[in-house]
Amino acid sequence: MSGSPTLENPGASVLATAEAAARHSYGKLVAWLAARSGNVAAAEDALSEAFSAALQTWPIQGCPQNPDAWLLTVARRKLIDQARRQQPEVGPDELETIAASLDEASAEAIPDRRLGLLFACAHPAIDATIRAPLMLQVVLGLEAAQIASAFLMSPAAMSQRLVRAKTKIRQAGIPFHIPEREQMPERLEAVLDAIYTAFSEGWQDPAGADPARRELAEEAIYLCRIVTGLLPSEPEAFGLLALMLYAEARRAARRNLAGAFVPLRQQDTALWNAVMIAQAETALLHASRAGRIGRYQLEAAIQSAHVERHRTGVTNWPAILTLYNALFAVTGSPVAALNRALALAEVAEPEAGPHAALRTLDQLAEDPRLLGYQPYWAARADLLARTGQSALADQAYERAIGLERDPAVRNFLERRRKKEASNG
Repeated sequence: MSGSPTLENPGASVLATAEAAARHSYGKLVAWLAARSGNVAAAEDALSEAFSAALQTWPIQGCPQNPDAWLLTVARRKLIDQARRQQPEVGPDELETIAASLDEASAEAIPDRRLGLLFACAHPAIDATIRAPLMLQVVLGLEAAQIASAFLMSPAAMSQRLVRAKTKIRQAGIPFHIPEREQMPERLEAVLDAIYTAFSEGWQDPAGADPARRELAEEAIYLCRIVTGLLPSEPEAFGLLALMLYAEARRAARRNLAGAFVPLRQQDTALWNAVMIAQAETALLHASRAGRIGRYQLEAAIQSAHVERHRTGVTNWPAILTLYNALFAVTGSPVAALNRALALAEVAEPEAGPHAALRTLDQLAEDPRLLGYQPYWAARADLLARTGQSALADQAYERAIGLERDPAVRNFLERRRKKEASNG
């Protein structure tokens, strides 16, 4: 199975009930079945058959009082049938053992194993580049074609990689449980990084015109809510949730009515989603109470400082610079160093700031990771223009435009380039 089932319309009420189960319970049911069987692919197939049975049975017999329990019971039987078909030599006693391992959950409360499945997908034995797509499929039920489009890969290639990852989980006997405390930092970091990777892919479609990418951003936030709900004492999970909510809150302001790119400092804050910002602030406050600062909390705090303009009309650049200093100290990331330099350009004296920031960028130029990073060249072009180095600024703009995939951002940079050329 390559994702949650496509539900045809057998009747409005049945369709609504089945869709609700597919949207809200798919990952929960797959996780429970996979944890008991040790086989993600088999769990997906069994649940797919259960949904098909539901669409045949529910219109006739009516929707069950507990759809999740009904689906789980049918899927459990399908798994046992799969074992019987795939292993004909298995005797009655062994089949009974398999059945016992898949004993029915309480109709009142099916144990939630999604977090265990997330950690299984983030196991060090799984290729880091497939962890986010794997989570999106097995926990959220997205189709391989949707995921492939968002990750710029062919559906066939994505399907093959997902199948290999699931096979690896089964063959390596990767456990479906939350790791011990000493294993948690590495594994939780992998889970959060995968979620943020998925969100970043969705973030590439600011207008929300691409359904696959828009769903990725929404589902990444949904995934993170699962983690915060099941690990309420982990501050970095709440930091990531806050970071994504701050970013998503600005979606409507990232393009004007003509579809042109609007940079953060020029965005109309009235278009920012106040409810989402409030949720982000709550998540960040919860994270701060743990007294354990990490990367995502710092990045969220930077976004919170930018949000201050929504309330005061002024960007708090000194606070942003301080936070970027801390972020760089924690991560050593050249991207953090780049943004720290840009904040420095705003904090220092108008004449000295851009020169000081440019000196920092000159030092960063030695890092090969930035050679193909568009924001570096766009920032460099802006600072060179502000320091009167028009010819070098034009070269940097050309490099930034060549690296940018988003047509709206390319057009923005081209306009800036022409403006600086005319001023020069």
